[in-house]
Amino acid sequence: MVKQATLESDTALKFADCKYVLENCDVYVAPAWRGQLQDTLKTARTGVPVCVCLNLEDLKCFEPVERQYEQWGVVFQNSIAIQPSNPAFPSHSGLIVLMGSPKSGLIEASFLQPVNYVSAYVTSSQRLVMSAYDRDRQLLGQTILPGANLANSDSAVPPNTLLSVTASNIQFVTFCAFDGQFTIDDFHFCI
Repeated sequence: MVKQATLESDTALKFADCKYVLENCDVYVAPAWRGQLQDTLKTARTGVPVCVCLNLEDLKCFEPVERQYEQWGVVFQNSIAIQPSNPAFPSHSGLIVLMGSPKSGLIEASFLQPVNYVSAYVTSSQRLVMSAYDRDRQLLGQTILPGANLANSDSAVPPNTLLSVTASNIQFVTFCAFDGQFTIDDFHFCI
């Protein structure tokens, strides 16, 4: 079953399933827990998801991002780390964000083992679709940012809007803004 959620107001998004609220799970922020995720996955408390939040601050500006976070369970495609110089694209935390490159308007994340929740803070110049897929590339769910949410614009949606998808067995997530630019920050997923 495909669920689609559309952000229709400037109110803060709420987690639909409270078991994924950060206070209720083990959160690991890169790079502080380098090399420890696999041990943690083996010893996670029953019923409490193990979560990873990539703050991206260990990346260098203009560094292509692909396998830097493989040890945490995710590989990116078509992604570059930037420190936004355009004030319309502020970061959510820190200085570094991800942007689609060399193809603008597209980023894909592949998970080494299926996850059940993925989120990121997104700022976009166009409508953006976050889609989650299983290992067979069957669509599991989508969240849509209905239009641009650049800083200092007349958008009803603030920059760095949290988009999330919750579904069983997510293997891939794509962020797509046709003919647009976008940034993502604080990429977060739960197993």
